[in-house]
Amino acid sequence: MVKRLIKLVILVPLGVLIVVLSVANRHTVRLALNPFNPDDSLLAISLPFFIFMFIALMSGVLIGSVATWFSQGTYRKKARNEAHAAKTLIAASSD
Repeated sequence: MVKRLIKLVILVPLGVLIVVLSVANRHTVRLALNPFNPDDSLLAISLPFFIFMFIALMSGVLIGSVATWFSQGTYRKKARNEAHAAKTLIAASSD
C-alpha cells in the first residue's frame, strides 16, 4: 500500500509535468544533420520539439541502463560461479 502511494505521489506529478512540457513545446523545429549546409532538406528532420526531448530522454535512459549492465557484469559472473560452486558442493555432499 505504501509503495503504491509513493508511486502515485511521484508518477502523477511527473506525468503532469510531461504533459505540460509537451503542450508548451509543440512547435515544429528542424534538426539539420548536415553541418556544412544546414539548408539541405535531404538531411533534415522537422518534428515537434517535445518529440526531440523524448528521444533524448529515452536515449539517455537506454545508454545509462546499458552502461550499468556492463559495469555490473563482474558481479553477475561472480554470482554465477558461486551458484555453480554451491550446486557442486550440494551434489557432492548428497553422495
